[in-house]
Amino acid sequence: MARRVFFSFHYEKDNWRAGQVRNSWVTKEDRESAGFWDAADWEEVKKKGDEAIKAWIRKQMDGTSVTIVLIGAETATRPYVQYEIQQSWVKGNGLIGIYVHNQKDKNGQKSAKGVDPFVALGFSGIRTYDWVDDDGYNNLSSWIEAAYSRALQRKNAS
Repeated sequence: MARRVFFSFHYEKDNWRAGQVRNSWVTKEDRESAGFWDAADWEEVKKKGDEAIKAWIRKQMDGTSVTIVLIGAETATRPYVQYEIQQSWVKGNGLIGIYVHNQKDKNGQKSAKGVDPFVALGFSGIRTYDWVDDDGYNNLSSWIEAAYSRALQRKNAS
């Protein structure tokens, strides 16, 4: 079944790596992503302040069923990533984390492995994967479906 997925990541540090993951997802049939914007959009929304950014995030999450947090070296400390995780949980989205530190950026550099942002926020049981080591290109769809199933179980248990 087609899923609309919200991608959460540290824009300044991991946009290149996030683009690689997103593109591997949307180039396959019947898939749509949310949470991506170009530099001009980001600069425009930033000028409007914190509430405008949060409103944009909530709007981008409309119609999504899974949130993927792309974890780089500093992701866990980013306030908007933290907000996106919290909003995803409240919304009932499935959540997964994908470490992207092993991917090369536009300059051919890898980065340090970051802290699990779910654990940092006090969540437990959220699955994380490594894009390179766990073959994200071929496994992303199954990860998304598993996250969606876990979210349904959580909803049904409450």
